Amino acid sequence: MRPISLDGYIGQQHLVGPNAVLRRMIESGHISSFILWGPPGVGKTTLAQIIAHTLETPFYTLSAVTSGVKDVRDVIERARGGRFFSQTAPILFIDEIHRFSKSQQDSLLGAVEQGVVTLIGATTENPSFEVIRPLLSRCAVYVLKPLANDDLLQLARRALEEDLVLREKKVSLQETEALLRYSGGDARKLLNILELVTEAGDEQEEIIITDELVTERLQQNPMAYDKGGELHYDIISAFIKSIRGSDPDGAIYWLARMIEGGEDPAFIARRLVISASEDIGLANPNALLLANAAFDTVQKIGWPEGRIPLAEATIYLATSPKSNSAYMAINDALSYVRQTGNQPVPLHLRNAPTSLMENLGYGANYKYAHDYEGHFVEQQFLPDGVTQRFWHAQPNPAEAKLHERMIHLWGKRFEK
Repeated sequence: MRPISLDGYIGQQHLVGPNAVLRRMIESGHISSFILWGPPGVGKTTLAQIIAHTLETPFYTLSAVTSGVKDVRDVIERARGGRFFSQTAPILFIDEIHRFSKSQQDSLLGAVEQGVVTLIGATTENPSFEVIRPLLSRCAVYVLKPLANDDLLQLARRALEEDLVLREKKVSLQETEALLRYSGGDARKLLNILELVTEAGDEQEEIIITDELVTERLQQNPMAYDKGGELHYDIISAFIKSIRGSDPDGAIYWLARMIEGGEDPAFIARRLVISASEDIGLANPNALLLANAAFDTVQKIGWPEGRIPLAEATIYLATSPKSNSAYMAINDALSYVRQTGNQPVPLHLRNAPTSLMENLGYGANYKYAHDYEGHFVEQQFLPDGVTQRFWHAQPNPAEAKLHERMIHLWGKRFEK
């Protein structure tokens, strides 16, 4: 059922629809390296193969589960040796690239940078966490979404009409709610379910697909099969928003849904660390320590006991006072830097590792804070002319103390 052109590709219209970024790139005949990030069964591998077929370029595939550094180097050498001057760079598709170690990813850098291969990676995990920064900086990242119900129904009807086995059977879709719910936006699950519910039928008898038939044939916990019929991103969103909203019951419920649905515990733990920084922040700095400890503990002890530290961290974060002042401060600072550009570092804050720099005034008149009473002395730490405030304390006991200290040290600057 895997299509060979974009015309037969289902879903991801934000990437391959009319005038969308990947369609324009493919139609131009020139593609750059990129990573496809999305849940299983949404067309990552299919899209890579369509690109290779459309561009008529050599296509090499590696699986991060079974390939090592030697395999990567062998493919790169084959690509280098088999390329002619007029050819488009061969495509190297790496499935589950998040499973590649740092050394394996490092081995790709030279070939990608020199254009020996065009890298297309596929991952179900956030590339920001799983792909090394040098490689990530050389690749665009495109997010694929779970397939919508209309997409899944289109795929189901196409399978019944075009699949060599299914089209020989008399199959009709009478009810689709269970089929769609158990598929959970995953095309591969949908096709597996269709195969399961039709394989036992007599070729001479009509097979009528109903919700009851699908449920009966699956005969398994739907929570474990499709994460409760909710999309992966919806559940994690509800989890984080429950923590942010200080509802420990809601947070622990969504945690249970993820655990029962087979979610990767490392994914949950990472989200707890992010929430501790973004939503609790300076109102309770211990939250980040506990979230990190839970992450480490889960990696050490695994399942099923790992659910306990995750639950402890979840409840602690949900019941902690909340502040996003650090989150807002870095966002405001980034926005200001983008607007004002690279302003020079004041001379007294610069390092002077050479005599030339010292003669130019680097580091001159810098006041070493520890030489002064209270380990503080007022001096300029922002570029010349910059008076912008970025961090603003929020009304909670922990930050109130920090704010009072800043007023004591800096006076009116922190009073507003």
